Amino acid sequence: MSRPFLHQYTVAEAGSRRWLYVLHGIYGTGRNWASFARRLVARRPEWGAVLVDLRLHGHSPSFEPPHTLAACVHDVLELSESLGRPVDAVLGHSFGGKAALMVAAAATPSQAWVIDATPSRRSPGGGAARLPDVIRRHPGPFTTRRCAVSAVEAEGFASPVAHWMATNLVLVDAGYRWRLDPDAVEELLADYFRRDLWDVIETPAPPAEIHIVRAARSDVLSADDLARLRATALNGRVHLHELAGGHWLHVDNPDGLFGLVRDCL
Repeated sequence: MSRPFLHQYTVAEAGSRRWLYVLHGIYGTGRNWASFARRLVARRPEWGAVLVDLRLHGHSPSFEPPHTLAACVHDVLELSESLGRPVDAVLGHSFGGKAALMVAAAATPSQAWVIDATPSRRSPGGGAARLPDVIRRHPGPFTTRRCAVSAVEAEGFASPVAHWMATNLVLVDAGYRWRLDPDAVEELLADYFRRDLWDVIETPAPPAEIHIVRAARSDVLSADDLARLRATALNGRVHLHELAGGHWLHVDNPDGLFGLVRDCL
C-alpha cells in the first residue's frame, strides 16, 4: 500500500507563486486557519497558503506510528514535494509551532512563524495533556454536539475550550464521536514536551528570519523563555512580537495577527 499524504486546503490567487504552510495546534485542523489565510492572500496575492491537517487530525487519519514531531515534519515535506509547492515560509500555532521550527530546520524557508509556542523542553501538563483522558472517559456517541461540549465542561474546562474540542467531532450512524485517537494524541504531546528546539533559534542558519509571537494573556512562554528570546533577538534574525489576546490568537486577536504577518511576510 502506498504511503498516504496529508490532507490540505489551499488558499491562493492566480498570481500566487510563494507558499506559506500553516500548521495547527494539537486539537485543531487546517480549516481553523481558513479565515486568516483568505484574508492574508487577498492582501498579499503573491503568496498562497497551504493549510495542513497534521497526521491523525482532520482528514489525515491514516498514518502509522511512531507519532512524533519528526514524523509530522516528514509528512509535511512529503506533501510539499507531492504538490510541487516549496515551503517558502511556515507558520505554526502551539504544537504546530514546534513542528514549524523543525520544518524550518529541514526545508530552509525564508521565514518561520511560531505562534504562542515555546522551544523549550517541558514537563507534560496543562489542559492539553488532560484532554486525552477526557476523550477516553467520554467517548460518545453523543446525540448532539452540545452533549459533547457539556461532557468536556463537566471535566472543568471552560466553555470556549469545550466548544473548540467539539470541532473534533464526526457524525456517525449512532451520533457524534471524537475523531481523535487519545493514545496517538498523547504520543504526539509526549514528544512535543520533551523536545528542545533552541538550537534552531540560536544557530545562525536558515531560515533567514524567525518570528516568535507571544500572546499577552498566555503563560506558554516562560520568563526564562522570554529573556532568552530577547537576547537572541539581538542577532537581527529572531524577532519577538507580543499581541493582546489569549493562546488562540487567530481567534482572540485576528486583526492583530493578520496585520503583523501581512506586514512582515
